[in-house]
Amino acid sequence: MSAVVRHAVSLLLIVAAVACGSDSQQTTAPDTGQQPIQPATDTTSLRTLASGKGRLIGSAVDRGFRYSGSDGVTFKTMLAHEFSVLTPENDMKHERIHPGRDVYRFEPADSLVTFAEANGMKVRGHTLIWHQQLATWLTSGTWTADQARALLVDHVTNVVSHYRGHVLEWDVVNEALGDNGALRPGFWFDHIGRDYVELAFRTARAADPSVGLFYNDYNIEGINAKSDSLYALVRDFQARGVPIDGIGLESHFQLGGIPSTLGSNIARFAALGLKVHITELDIRMPLPSTTAQLQTQAQNYRDVVSTCLGFPACDVVVMWGFTDKESWITNAFPGWGAALVFDAAYQPKPAYTSLHDLLK
Repeated sequence: MSAVVRHAVSLLLIVAAVACGSDSQQTTAPDTGQQPIQPATDTTSLRTLASGKGRLIGSAVDRGFRYSGSDGVTFKTMLAHEFSVLTPENDMKHERIHPGRDVYRFEPADSLVTFAEANGMKVRGHTLIWHQQLATWLTSGTWTADQARALLVDHVTNVVSHYRGHVLEWDVVNEALGDNGALRPGFWFDHIGRDYVELAFRTARAADPSVGLFYNDYNIEGINAKSDSLYALVRDFQARGVPIDGIGLESHFQLGGIPSTLGSNIARFAALGLKVHITELDIRMPLPSTTAQLQTQAQNYRDVVSTCLGFPACDVVVMWGFTDKESWITNAFPGWGAALVFDAAYQPKPAYTSLHDLLK
């Protein structure tokens, strides 16, 4: 029986088992009271294979988690079976979790954390400070620099404290650099200045002394002006005792667009004593996809993860979703898609088989 057929049979068995059990979700503070989903045993999952190499492999999660009926069962089943890390794609972003100045709405993200813990998964917190997806009460207000600093400290402190002990690592600051390497304009930079990045990291460490603190960005996967600027920023942080534990390489690639300097870039950040994680991996292609494109995509996925496996510091790989049914690509890049390892019908693609074989 082929790996793809075994996977399909396994999935049917899992779905049947879950459908007969409880599929309720808690929306209170994180706990592990939910019944875990039991995976079938005749197909070795990506998470099991990755664990054998001392790695965690994960997926971002958004609307699919809220599906009802059999589609929801299928989504949650595959998520729990295949992955050991869960990243909330949107539910921890400012506009979702902090909808009013004195209002925090933790319940949606809590349900993801509860699910992850019930199924032996780790959680990557995403993201504390970003220039996008900010609540309108914040962006429409008139604030002094001191008020903006107090608002940043309040947000980071409350969110990190709420999830203390339940999150593996935080993307503390997301996409602060422009492609030229300079800090980009945005609410926090415009109101506070460049010190907002340092303030966010120091505040996160004060709220949770043990959680991993990451800087996360795109177009820093290879060696270029942007990653050079980040390298200088990190060295400055380390010299001045600003807490930072790792770098998140988003890794939203086009087909055939894996930078040749990915390995050397990971190596130089790892040499600083940092973790270097692949945090938002997807590889998009023009639509409709062809057999040749899918094979190239499979090799691209293999190349990225194989490079990561070459460095102990690169012990987490997270894809930005797992099924083409739920991917940001088609909206963000019209005419492009098919970026993930399962298709829209939850069937494994050549990219899945490539990763399975690599990890095995």
